Amino acid sequence: MSHEIPGVLRRHDPAGTHLPLVFDSPHSGGAYPDDFRHAAPRDVLRAAEDTHVEALFAAAPAHGAPLLEALFPRSYIDANRGLADIDPSLLADAWPGELAPGEKSRLGLGLIRRLARPGVPVYDRKLTAAEIQARIDAYYLPYHRELRRLLDDAHARHGGGVHVNCHSMASKGNAMTPDGAATRADIVLGDRDGATCAPEFTAMVAEALRGSGYHVRINDPYKGAELVRRYADPARGRHSLQIEINRRLYMDETTRERSQNFARLAGDLTRLVARIADYVRGQSR
Repeated sequence: MSHEIPGVLRRHDPAGTHLPLVFDSPHSGGAYPDDFRHAAPRDVLRAAEDTHVEALFAAAPAHGAPLLEALFPRSYIDANRGLADIDPSLLADAWPGELAPGEKSRLGLGLIRRLARPGVPVYDRKLTAAEIQARIDAYYLPYHRELRRLLDDAHARHGGGVHVNCHSMASKGNAMTPDGAATRADIVLGDRDGATCAPEFTAMVAEALRGSGYHVRINDPYKGAELVRRYADPARGRHSLQIEINRRLYMDETTRERSQNFARLAGDLTRLVARIADYVRGQSR
């Protein structure tokens, strides 16, 4: 069973019992709204998509966990940023709410992306406050409402829950990323330096992935952003972990086509999902 808001989100539900476990892929969307009016080439913008991530974690519902995926592109509005993380240089008029641009905005990667890649602006114009607010209302808020509902439901039924926030990353960074041009590990787990989930959960996931032969780093270079920060509360049994998968493991980074290794990685991640589900069942007991 699934639920969809066209162009906004798709939710894949378990057929049977729901565990207190939720997976989400906030950057996998590739449905570009007609009002985007971007100046950067579409193929450059598409490099920001977490292509195929929702497919890599497609086994989640079979193991009792809903999977939520965004259908809109992060380059249009980023569900993994705070609402105040807006770069003032993008605004054509006064913003009516709080403005608190952070490091992501400085790099061109705030709520509304300024740069498609280093030196390539997304827009050749400024955006009105009304235009940005319309994106928030139609895309950002519905995604957050649905994710919060899933997590709140798990907490209400079980007294806690686990949230796995799924992403992909380019094989190398650039001037817009915290690690510069460094070559990256196979998989990076982010728990905001232990603040968003139990250390034993992060360690279990890392051990499982290393056991499958992957090079895993923790909080380097990605610690987790708005979605794990906002929805984690380990003291109340609510745990959030970000997983970043290196794209070179499963796709051609230029064409975005799946590579011959896709099936192997998907199989390994299916086994990881099963192990996480077993962990959650054990915690629930």
